[in-house]
This record gives sequence, structure tokens and C-alpha cells, in this order.
Amino acid sequence: MKNKSTSSKSGTDWARLESRGSASPSAEHPEADIRHIVRGVVRRGLQPLPSKAAVSLRVDQDVLEWFKAQGPGYQTRINSVLRAFRDASV
Repeated sequence: MKNKSTSSKSGTDWARLESRGSASPSAEHPEADIRHIVRGVVRRGLQPLPSKAAVSLRVDQDVLEWFKAQGPGYQTRINSVLRAFRDASV
């Protein structure tokens, strides 16, 4: 037996949803960004990416600001720089 809804009015703002038209990337929903979608498609058939570990790392403020000024993905770029240093040190 189905339970009856206790709410008599929907909380959905239908007018707002209809006014938005088609979905587009936004700061609120970066997963809609085409680069994110393409990255997922390109990875198909490749080896899984290694897992990442969350760390707390203290860096100079000017270094962090420089990486952030390059745009989104600054943590990935920091990881790439560290990986390149590791590979060059071998």
C-alpha cells in the first residue's frame, strides 16, 4: 500500500526551472562542463587512474596563488609538478 504524501504543495520552483532552458555549465554545477564529460569519455578502455590520498600540505602563499591564478585544476597541476620532479630524480 502506498503512503500518502504529508505535503499538499510541491516545493519545486517550476517557473525557475522552465526559464533556465537547456542545462549549461555553471560554478554551481561544474560537472556539466564539457571538459569533465570529455575526460570521462577519453578514459574509457584505459587503465584505471591510481587512487589519490588526501594530505595537508603547507606551501608558501605566493606559490599557491600562482597555481590558483592558472585557473581551475590547480591541485592537479601541483600533483603533476611533484610527479615530474619525482620522475626527474630517478
